[in-house]
Amino acid sequence: MTPLARDFYSRDPITVARELLGRILIRQCDEGLASGRIVEAEAYLSSRDPACHAYRGRNRKNATMFGPPGHAYVYMIHARWCLNAVTEAADLGSAVLIRAVEPLAGIELMQERRRRTDVRDLARGPARLCQALAVTKALDGHDLTSGRELWIAADPAQNGEVLEIVRSRRIGVTSAASRLLRFFVAGSRFVSGRAGRSRPLPAGRAAVV
Repeated sequence: MTPLARDFYSRDPITVARELLGRILIRQCDEGLASGRIVEAEAYLSSRDPACHAYRGRNRKNATMFGPPGHAYVYMIHARWCLNAVTEAADLGSAVLIRAVEPLAGIELMQERRRRTDVRDLARGPARLCQALAVTKALDGHDLTSGRELWIAADPAQNGEVLEIVRSRRIGVTSAASRLLRFFVAGSRFVSGRAGRSRPLPAGRAAVV
């Protein structure tokens, strides 16, 4: 499937987070291809957001966030990897954390990697997602628009269907914890955590943050 263009990522992270829902995350490696439909994402707003890794400026660990949009930013927390898509213009340092996908292809491969058989729990949460799709630090800085190894594409089966999107507080965040910057597909059983304080988000309306 054709990767999303760089222009898709060059917008503000709130818009990108919302519009990533329903897109297909694809991982191709020597073991085979695995993919899933994105059902949950969180926006991180660079200098405007103390919960963002880029809030205090560029350093060795977060340098990828300050690069061009449309690249993967992979970081470790609690000895587990997390996958982000870099957004906006270079040097701003904003990104979208991809929190969960609904497994579509390569499910047996994901089960082997996760050592789990329950499809619901294969990629329900950012660390599980990275383990299921074999995403590691080696992919930090990878160009998501290249159409190789790791990329995101439109879902050809969606046929213009409008998703019901809900927003809530981000999970595991203590700074700027009241901001409703987590977006997920309403009713999806593949979403991580709990809905918490959430609000329906009408199609085409920007989040209030």
